[in-house]
Amino acid sequence: MSSVRAVPETGYMTGDELSADDAWHTVRRYGLRHLLSTGFVRFRYGDGFSHARAFALQLALATVPLVIAGAGLATAIGAESFSEVVARTVVAISPVSSDELVGRAVAESGVPEPGEDDDPLTERSEVVVTLGLLTAFAAATSAFAQLERGANRIYGTERDRPALRKYVRATLLTATAGVAMATGLLLIVAGEPFGDALEQVYRWGDAAETVWDVLRWPVGLAALVVAVTALLRFAPRRRQPGLSWLAVGATVTVLLWISGSGLLALYVVLAPTFGDTYGPLTAVMALLLWANLTGVALLAGVALAAQLEAVRVGQDDPRLPDSDDDGIPDKVDADLDTSPR
Repeated sequence: MSSVRAVPETGYMTGDELSADDAWHTVRRYGLRHLLSTGFVRFRYGDGFSHARAFALQLALATVPLVIAGAGLATAIGAESFSEVVARTVVAISPVSSDELVGRAVAESGVPEPGEDDDPLTERSEVVVTLGLLTAFAAATSAFAQLERGANRIYGTERDRPALRKYVRATLLTATAGVAMATGLLLIVAGEPFGDALEQVYRWGDAAETVWDVLRWPVGLAALVVAVTALLRFAPRRRQPGLSWLAVGATVTVLLWISGSGLLALYVVLAPTFGDTYGPLTAVMALLLWANLTGVALLAGVALAAQLEAVRVGQDDPRLPDSDDDGIPDKVDADLDTSPR
């Protein structure tokens, strides 16, 4: 449950779009450290951790069938070599203790050879691939719908959009920002093993591999910043300021996500008890932790963007007033006192 002040829609207050100069002037005036501190308070009192966990569950449910169905789809359309690239990449980024389980799951997603079209197994495999892709898309759509709910609570908006509008918008975000985010994640998280797999399967030369290693970082970062900025712009149910204001939160999201993902990868690889505890399920647990980290990073960026807009109009404390310190905001107390008995 959110207990934060609603952020005024500053575009309506001035009649003009806020400019990039306004954004950086506000950051310099209040200081980035102060904005990060109050942004965390808004994230916490907006119940950001709970919404991040809900987003993470849907993201994990989308990732697993997408990887498996993607490998099967590559085989189904006759791109067996690319299916091998997917398999090599997934196994390379999974923890060692999960290699056998992950490799078997990806391998069993393959579709029989084109000459076996009359085999009932072929039709069944095609159905499985189709259902896997649909399941992944539906789960991703649900994740972005959950992101809207979390963003609304952090901004202090009490109600989401009507169900039809909410899920239509989430579907469009999945097909646009979701694809850009997946591309950025692939290039940064799995860029090195993906490039190695391409070199091994397609026999790339050293020059092509060098170009790949150089370009994947700026392209991946740009895709992530664009995707996150689009999510901050279109997910909340409110009129958002200009993209330059949202880019501050998007940049913090990307930096937090990259640093957190790197630390998580080091922990999974270097902590011997992690793999020993979960065994073949280590990859599943790592995916759940990474998805939760992703949700926290996204909503933390939302909170920072919201607080940046709030302090511009003098709303420094994001919390609703609670003068008697009973844990119930004064506004809610007043509503309870005036409600019919």
